[in-house]
Amino acid sequence: MIKKLELDTAAHRDLIEYCRKENIKFLSTPFDLESIDLLNNLGLDILKIPSGEITNLPYLRKIGALKKEIILSTGMADLGEIEDALDVLTGAGTRLKDITLLHCNTEYPTPFEDVNLKAMQTIARAFNVRVGYSDHTLGIEVPVAAVAMGATVIKKHFTLDKNMEGPDHKASLEPHELKAVVCAIRNIEKALGNGIKKPSPSELKNKTIARKSIVAARNIRKGEPFTEENLTVKRPGTGISPMRWDEVLKMKASGDFNADEIINL
Repeated sequence: MIKKLELDTAAHRDLIEYCRKENIKFLSTPFDLESIDLLNNLGLDILKIPSGEITNLPYLRKIGALKKEIILSTGMADLGEIEDALDVLTGAGTRLKDITLLHCNTEYPTPFEDVNLKAMQTIARAFNVRVGYSDHTLGIEVPVAAVAMGATVIKKHFTLDKNMEGPDHKASLEPHELKAVVCAIRNIEKALGNGIKKPSPSELKNKTIARKSIVAARNIRKGEPFTEENLTVKRPGTGISPMRWDEVLKMKASGDFNADEIINL
């Protein structure tokens, strides 16, 4: 089955040209030394290393020597094996800043309880590199969550029909699902923001409506001391903030106030 699905050099060139027209970055994963040469000769800027090759020293050394950007899947690996792979890649000439590590589970499909998304953040802290997530779960929830947790790359299998022959189709997305996950991820990217906590432009108009002011609980005469009995707090928030409550209680009315009238000093 795998043999009949192989893509020769001509097919790769056709795909690269099609991707160029559609403004898609072409990517392919070599599984042996000869495939590394093929993709390098085709001028790929990025090479992806599959999880199964993370312990293949000659393979890693050859890719590392090309000094390209690398996406490395880490399925089935522990931190020590990831560190060894990074040492080989960087020792061969690739800069650490050009490597993105994908947290991954290589069971197809992956049970949700085995995803362990927090391990992606562990990888990021351990090696101070960009991280992403290679997803083999059913559905779109987990890759969307991964983006919310810091993933800069998402890998998800794509198929035209989940009932096609082969082991990967069941854990792949059909066209409408791929569109849905991309849209969801783009929305999450927008929602993450810049991390600065301050009112957003869209909510500023609600500030005076939702907040409250100090108002008269009943009619108050000029010179009358403010008390907890003759004051209360009500919307809108166009007057004195209730955060000044204790300060106002030490004062006297500067004029007459009707019940529910906003207090001014």
